[in-house]
Amino acid sequence: MADRGDFASLLRAWRERLQPAAVGFPAGNRRTRGLRREEVALLAGVSVDYLVRLEQGRADRPSVQVVSSLARVLQLSDLERDQLLLAAGLPAPLPTAVPTHVPASVQRLLARLPDVAVGVWTAHWTLLTANAAWRSLLGPMDPGLNLVVAQFAGSTPQVVWEEGDHERHERALVSDLRTALIRYPDDPAVRAVLAELQQFDRFRQLWDEGTVVEHRFQAKTFVHPSVGQVTLDCDVLTAIGTDLRIVAYTAEPGTEDASRFDLIRTLGTVEVSAASD
Repeated sequence: MADRGDFASLLRAWRERLQPAAVGFPAGNRRTRGLRREEVALLAGVSVDYLVRLEQGRADRPSVQVVSSLARVLQLSDLERDQLLLAAGLPAPLPTAVPTHVPASVQRLLARLPDVAVGVWTAHWTLLTANAAWRSLLGPMDPGLNLVVAQFAGSTPQVVWEEGDHERHERALVSDLRTALIRYPDDPAVRAVLAELQQFDRFRQLWDEGTVVEHRFQAKTFVHPSVGQVTLDCDVLTAIGTDLRIVAYTAEPGTEDASRFDLIRTLGTVEVSAASD
């Protein structure tokens, strides 16, 4: 691995720099600075043994996916992430690629807003990460799930739509995908999603129409298997300079929906039924 020593030292330094509270872990009585190797390995989806070998410079060159996952967990800036990739002998992301790096500030939102269901998506609606409240509300969603594909495959969580809102939602997703393709024409991930969607007649119809529709603020009524219907406000935010989509669901304080949302978060993650048209 090129510059193995630099990669190992950077990985250790940035692990020791990050405070447990920044990722939602209790500080407790710790003998080491920053995060433990076990905690980083858990969050990054790698084995502790592999992380130890990386930090000791004994592992083969890690993949882009592994380095990117470590950069996300360690809440690196874009420049730090690129430096870690280069130290691993890997190319930094091209500017034509859809941004997938979740900044530290957004990571803190997920860790410090337990009463808000927050999911972070790419410009072409592929899930990057979500907090516990999101999983409790919508069921388990693995990073890499594409919302546009799920929508036209009928596998999104069940929503009670007002008249015309379902069609508008579909058209807005198609518009977003077209915008991502125009903005990142050389990104294979965007083209792979577009190719997968060709199997759905409804998608091909809306794509061929070329109608441009923007998302708008609205409340959504979900059907939760344990609690029943719960209506929440939906906001789609953008972190400056990232082109990421931050979707947040909140309940109006003091309402029956707020009480139901509290109960949903208490119950934790359950299997949520998919929508049916």
